[in-house]
Amino acid sequence: MYRHLSQKEIKILELRGCSADNWDNLEVKDPFLTGRLRNVKFSGAVKLGANSGKTDIDANIIKPAGITDCYIHNCVAGDNVYLNKVGSLANYIIGDNSAIENVGILAVRGKTTFGNGHEIDILNEGGGRELPVFDELSAQIAYLIVVYRHNKLLIQKLKSLVADYVRTKESESGVIGEETKILHSKKIINVNIGPFSRIIGASRLEEGTIKSSHSAPVFIGEGVIADKFIVLSGSNIDGGAILTSTFIGQGVNMGKQFSSENSAFFANCEAFHGEACSIFAGPYSVTHHKSTLLIAGLFSFYNAGSGTNQSNHMYKLGPVHQGIVERGSKTGSFSYLLWPCRIGAFSVVMDKHAGNFDTSELPFSYISVENGESVLTPAMNLFTVGTARDSEKWPKRDRRTDEKKTDLINFEIFNPYTIQKMITGSGLLNSLHQSASKNREMVSYKGVNINRLMLRTSKRYYDLAIQVYLYGELVKRLADNKFKTIAEVRKILAPEISKPNQNQWSDLAGMLIDKEVLNKMIELLISGKTGTIEDLQTEFQNVYNEYDKRAYSWCVAVLKNEMDIDVSSITVSVLADILNDWKDSSIKFNNIILKDARKEFDQLSRIGFGPDGDEDERNADFEAIRGKYETNSFITGLQKRSEEIEELFIQLSENINNL
Repeated sequence: MYRHLSQKEIKILELRGCSADNWDNLEVKDPFLTGRLRNVKFSGAVKLGANSGKTDIDANIIKPAGITDCYIHNCVAGDNVYLNKVGSLANYIIGDNSAIENVGILAVRGKTTFGNGHEIDILNEGGGRELPVFDELSAQIAYLIVVYRHNKLLIQKLKSLVADYVRTKESESGVIGEETKILHSKKIINVNIGPFSRIIGASRLEEGTIKSSHSAPVFIGEGVIADKFIVLSGSNIDGGAILTSTFIGQGVNMGKQFSSENSAFFANCEAFHGEACSIFAGPYSVTHHKSTLLIAGLFSFYNAGSGTNQSNHMYKLGPVHQGIVERGSKTGSFSYLLWPCRIGAFSVVMDKHAGNFDTSELPFSYISVENGESVLTPAMNLFTVGTARDSEKWPKRDRRTDEKKTDLINFEIFNPYTIQKMITGSGLLNSLHQSASKNREMVSYKGVNINRLMLRTSKRYYDLAIQVYLYGELVKRLADNKFKTIAEVRKILAPEISKPNQNQWSDLAGMLIDKEVLNKMIELLISGKTGTIEDLQTEFQNVYNEYDKRAYSWCVAVLKNEMDIDVSSITVSVLADILNDWKDSSIKFNNIILKDARKEFDQLSRIGFGPDGDEDERNADFEAIRGKYETNSFITGLQKRSEEIEELFIQLSENINNL
């Protein structure tokens, strides 16, 4: 397929300013047009593909394939490649229809793994949780490596699997995938570049992998500096971002001078303006503000307000402390946390906290400061319109278009993980209420104060949410199946997984998993039955695919243990009571959210609208921008769901009454 040049072709090339250390080391593929090469210096072994076609350079700018003003050493160029003004191009295999123009240096220097296997000091700057990154790393594998340091055998096995994988990436030559565009960039050293990548205006990229694909191309833009990095498919890094020892998962957006060091950002994270140091940013972690510093924390489904900051040392042994912000939480503007702290799921942190606390058993809470003390208001974030919107917005904002989704994500706000937290929280609040003196305004718990008068109210809120979820899971099954007898109902409600257990669940950076199942996976790993990274990913995928079955089985166990409801012997009267309670609690839950949503349309929300007019003009201006409560899509959708609940209640009630 390849051939050597004829003497005539060599003569023509020399007349066009081309030269070679040894023309015998240059091979070409037909059709080969000598007229499309000019001022090219060849050294080492070089192979050139057919060059009679054209290449799309950028924004539909199409140029004839060819090579001009370049130095090329030990490279293989595919068909219809366009190379122009490349100071040094060395040790690369370049895919078909790629274009490289105005690049200072693009080279592989010696043996490298392209960022694979590089360890980052994640979560704890003081060390001990080093994460070896690689281009198949998922949030779940990373979580095990970083968090499960207490299990030395597991860590040894995981690191061994990663090392085995990394060895397959070792090479003295790099790859630039097909249809890749590298334009106006300064320095790219030891970087593997996947197909359909676009690198435009990058300042410096060293020791990394850009795992782009046709269905999910990667964009690296203006002024980006990256050293020892991995970028997975569908991500967009732009605007002078500076990455040092950083892992970027699928569908991540980063830019506007954001700075990251020793950190990992998994699926659909967004990071602009601010700074991150040693953070584990699980899926959908978002920071948008210039004055925000995230440091030594574990996050997921997280939103950082402007000026958010954490401190990971107390001027004693240095930056050795760390914090956990469980899924779905937010920090308000200029909030400050002194690590170590642990924030319960779907909580909102406001103000500056100078003490350490643990609210993991009290999710959906507000955490503020009064008189210098951290104050927690349990369950109050259950009914905010923002929390309700989260469950809808995250799946819609999934930017991953690759066929293979590396991170496994469960989006549901109510799930075995959060419901078990609320069950625990309900019992805790009840105990605190019974033991608290009526003479005390506040009750202390794990570093926070709780208003004594809120204990019973917050418990009722937890109980309401628990009922909505557990009863809703039964109703969902009844709604999806037809039944004529109570025996058929019992069969429908029977779990597909035998021996339901109320096991603890874990949140592996976005993936919810039964702790017992996870322990079995760990045993397989340690025993060697899970022998490769691919095997481990398959195990995770299989468990993920069974989530609905396992979650429902857990619900059945909870109903029996906590509410004395056994679906295997359920009666018509109990079923009717469940249906009625489900309807009432679900509509009540929705109505509380609607009440909160109405605040977005009250008079205070209209301040700043219609500044040059009277009240009528202010209202008109507000409605022109924000719309009306009655026509807001989220509100009408929630109202429709309440109507559907009523309709389903009537339908199922008739069926149950006929049993």
